[in-house]
Amino acid sequence: MTKAEQLEAVAILVPADFNDHAVGRIERTFRRVGIERADPALVTEEMRRTVRGIASFAGIGAAMMDALPNLELIASFGVGYDSVDVGHARAKNIMVTNTPDVLTEEVADTAIGLLINTVRDLPRAETWLRDGSWAKKGNYPLSRLTLRARRVGIFGMGRIGQAIARRLEAFGLPIAYHNRRRVEGLSFQYHDTLKGLAEAVDTLISVAPGGASTQKAVNAEILSALGANGVFVNIGRGSTVDEAALAAALADGTIAAAGLDVFADEPNVPKALLDLPNASLLPHVGSASEHTRRAMADLCVDNLVSWFSDRRPLTPVPETAHVKARP
Repeated sequence: MTKAEQLEAVAILVPADFNDHAVGRIERTFRRVGIERADPALVTEEMRRTVRGIASFAGIGAAMMDALPNLELIASFGVGYDSVDVGHARAKNIMVTNTPDVLTEEVADTAIGLLINTVRDLPRAETWLRDGSWAKKGNYPLSRLTLRARRVGIFGMGRIGQAIARRLEAFGLPIAYHNRRRVEGLSFQYHDTLKGLAEAVDTLISVAPGGASTQKAVNAEILSALGANGVFVNIGRGSTVDEAALAAALADGTIAAAGLDVFADEPNVPKALLDLPNASLLPHVGSASEHTRRAMADLCVDNLVSWFSDRRPLTPVPETAHVKARP
């Protein structure tokens, strides 16, 4: 039997809607099994017997893994994988992969665009032109904020954080960062606490991953430390922010403005944030270009192909990097 024939016999579960390009490749390479959502109650006896891989946007919890005793690999679409119970996957010898690198530059571009939108109020200025206010009322009011003379702090200096920092260097802005640990080879000022970083800067960009360790890390205390001229941008995970505290800080002038691409309960955005004129809000579009999503889809499927043909992953997450393919 050829490798191609071997792959055709492998059942890959694809819960809910998935990237069309990835679905097409899976259907041409494996035996795709569709399911309405990643719910163990929907797993059939045939799925229990045959499914060896999952390709998914959605979170995969412990119960879903337990429902599939022959599961070997979860190919998560995206760089963040906090919605996958990686601890349970590790305990059950299940490989988890994600799609890093291929979306780094796109997300960094979006972060810079969101920062400029937030500081210079560009979306509202465009609306001023489109609704005829420019012709009827004259020039759009001067923006209260500017990037000039700002000091930027980055919360989460991984691949995307470093790509954002490179762009900000070209703007001539000083950069500092907070991470779980100092990053070797970086000359930017390091702060060992998030509060220390917020106190040292007036512009805080969060690229931090989700999970228990970062849950509501950006809270009232951090926003107060950022100060009245402060600007907060989140391109990482909505769960890292206390959204009620952020809305209050924007409303009472604790900070000046915020730009958000991610939210705690997507697609539900708190009305308190929607009502604020000093919040620039995007519907989680950080990596949402056709070019980048296709590259993410290819890497997601390439991990499946590599695992089931060569018995190795291309981009394992650190927590399951040690997992070996079953004989």
